[in-house]
Amino acid sequence: MWAGRILCAALSRAPRGCRPQSALAQLRGILEEELEGIREAGTWKSERVITSRQGPRIHVDGVSGGLSSHPEVIQAGLQALEEFGAGLSSVRFICGTQSIHKELEAKIARFHQREDAILYPSCFDANAGLFEALLTPEDAVLSDELNHASIIDGIRLCKAHKYRYRHLDMADLEAKLQEAQKHRLRLVATDGAFSMDGDIAPLQDICRLASQYGALVFVDDCHATGFLGATGRGTDELLGVMDQVAIINSTLGKALGGASGGYTTGPGSLVSLLRQRARPYLFSNSLPPAVVGCASKALDLLMESNAIIQSMAAKTQRFRRKMEAAGFTISGANHPICPVMLGDARLASCMAEDMLKRGIFVIGFSYPVVPKGKARIRVQISAVHSEEDIDRCVEAFVEVGRLHGALPRVPGSDKPPRDKGAL
Repeated sequence: MWAGRILCAALSRAPRGCRPQSALAQLRGILEEELEGIREAGTWKSERVITSRQGPRIHVDGVSGGLSSHPEVIQAGLQALEEFGAGLSSVRFICGTQSIHKELEAKIARFHQREDAILYPSCFDANAGLFEALLTPEDAVLSDELNHASIIDGIRLCKAHKYRYRHLDMADLEAKLQEAQKHRLRLVATDGAFSMDGDIAPLQDICRLASQYGALVFVDDCHATGFLGATGRGTDELLGVMDQVAIINSTLGKALGGASGGYTTGPGSLVSLLRQRARPYLFSNSLPPAVVGCASKALDLLMESNAIIQSMAAKTQRFRRKMEAAGFTISGANHPICPVMLGDARLASCMAEDMLKRGIFVIGFSYPVVPKGKARIRVQISAVHSEEDIDRCVEAFVEVGRLHGALPRVPGSDKPPRDKGAL
């Protein structure tokens, strides 16, 4: 006891700044050890710097060589920037709501055939705002175990009872629904399309079970809005349950303009509640007018014609068919997100780097983004890719796959990397 007091006294007389510096040095050592472990495991994630606008062909720093690049979308953003300025400098309820924000919310609700919609800086924020505002300790939320991180984090913020069901396992969901019958509200939460594997939630079965057990259905459709379904409304349209899904969250940062922004659409009373209580909405600046203008025009293009949707589906099928014929395993079914399953983290990383040398911009995914042993290269097909782009990508995959032993090597098949802009 006395020794402890003497030590404390000695520490209290140490020069100011001594102890914080020592703690900082300790922290640096811990962090460097952790980072080195990531490097050694082959799961280090490098960010490639793009030096051009997003599109079917891009320029990447150090390498020669969707609707976000549609000329009408770009022009709409420029027009909104000129007419409404660069930003609102505040949150919505203080001085940050303009007519274009209300018009976009109404257009989103009309697009999804819902009563109302509310904009957020991102869909991550929409998911962070929904569950805490909607659910109380009297309620329950049932979540697919492979839901997006933003859904998981949003659920953590609420005080509802939490149930997690096995991925796409309807028997397990039913068991959890039976267990949750004692709660006031029951909300089933799922991604519509799961971004890591490209698989799609069985919404028909989920909605049937929800109806049977008096539950609501929430779908995060970030990886479906704008390109799945006959007119791009998403997975609920694709599977014929638009009238059975109560709440949809989605993004403006992918197919709908490709910049940023997210939203919740559903019952008008829910949207009104979120305007009063959703913290990411109340304490975040309004979406910049240019982003709103781009997203609004992207929705116009989708509602005018389904030609973009049909083109996306055809290109997706072409890529998947050719890759599987070459010997690769592609996860998911008919989704433009096409995970090329490799298993080994280092192999995925090395192959992605060699693909970049051949002018193809793809990213290797490994733990902790995906489970250990499930490393893959994720390919995303865009509406503006041509058939030539698709074929060139497959050709490069075959070359690199043979080079790294992911495919059987054919004598004399190796070719030097191309020196072109990245796809």
